[in-house]
Amino acid sequence: MNKLGLLGKNISYSFSRAYFKQKFQDEHIEDTTYVNFDIEDISKFQDIIENTENLKGLNVTIPYKEAVMPFLDKINKKAKAIGAVNTIRITKKGKLVGYNTDCYGFKKTIEPFIKKHHKKALILGTGGASKAIAYSLKELNISYAYVSRKLSEHVQFSYDTLTEEDVKNHEIIINSTPLGTFPNVEECPNIPYKGITDKHLLFDLIYNPEETTFLTHGKNHGATIINGANMLKLQAEKAWSIWGLK
Repeated sequence: MNKLGLLGKNISYSFSRAYFKQKFQDEHIEDTTYVNFDIEDISKFQDIIENTENLKGLNVTIPYKEAVMPFLDKINKKAKAIGAVNTIRITKKGKLVGYNTDCYGFKKTIEPFIKKHHKKALILGTGGASKAIAYSLKELNISYAYVSRKLSEHVQFSYDTLTEEDVKNHEIIINSTPLGTFPNVEECPNIPYKGITDKHLLFDLIYNPEETTFLTHGKNHGATIINGANMLKLQAEKAWSIWGLK
């Protein structure tokens, strides 16, 4: 029996496990199972690799997309350029190869919504997923700036310094933080939402709930809103093709 799984922390709500379970049923795939590997610390990763029979591949989620990289034997060129891995293929010889399918899922999802005036983006958060977003925006010729709690060499705005005018000037805003994820659905990134107009495009990587408080604020100001569901489906299918199981 082939085994696949999701590596993360506090992932009982996981999209991936439910998605692949449904996929295996729909496509009559009977020789593969998908499980959650919910670990407190990345140091436990080695135990999973050593003690899980017939493990063929893993998805990687918060907070291990960057932390898992030193444990891998090889990292695909795109994942290396991004600086984050969310898919691991385990070869027949037991080598661990890292890929990034977030960039594919994000780009494919946002592309149909981009209009000529969408030239500048704000990325809320600086975790592993934000790096894939930055990479995709670069490919789409959209300039971007990071927003985080603290300013740094790579972070142009902090939540304390971001103004209404800054929000107005960046007509794509992407939430890559977990703020607003079920069950804490009332939470949202602390930005000046008054700067949002009907020219804005708001994208939330969260898929549960379908409409986060962040997206509701955008909708109330006339913005186009997108949640993370389609991105997740696309990156999951891309991961499936990388694992090469039938």
